[in-house]
Amino acid sequence: MWALIRAGLRFSCRGAALALALGVLGGCGEEPKGAPDRAAAAASVPADTGLARTYDTSCKLCHANPASGAPLTGDRLAWQPRLQQGVDSLLDHTINGHNGMPPMGMCMQCSEADFLALISFMSGQHLQ
Repeated sequence: MWALIRAGLRFSCRGAALALALGVLGGCGEEPKGAPDRAAAAASVPADTGLARTYDTSCKLCHANPASGAPLTGDRLAWQPRLQQGVDSLLDHTINGHNGMPPMGMCMQCSEADFLALISFMSGQHLQ
């Protein structure tokens, strides 16, 4: 019986080592082109000073942090499916909250025009 347990343990250790090696090697390779990194997203600032202040205090915490799950500022690929939902859906998600996004995007004083300007900046697409 102990021989079977030892054989099973030896097999599971080998399997775990193989899975670890494949996981490490699977992480090698090039980064996808076009997706900004955290530093690029954090360095992005709207040209308008008022909008830049709002972005810095309300949006940047999540939209410059890949761990948040929010689309990064400047990541056109991540923003594309959201933009395809339309402006009304984007505003609804921003105002009422959606998934991990808090209602009003943590900007209680923002107007719909402010939200559209911020989304335009972060997505790299002009919205009206």
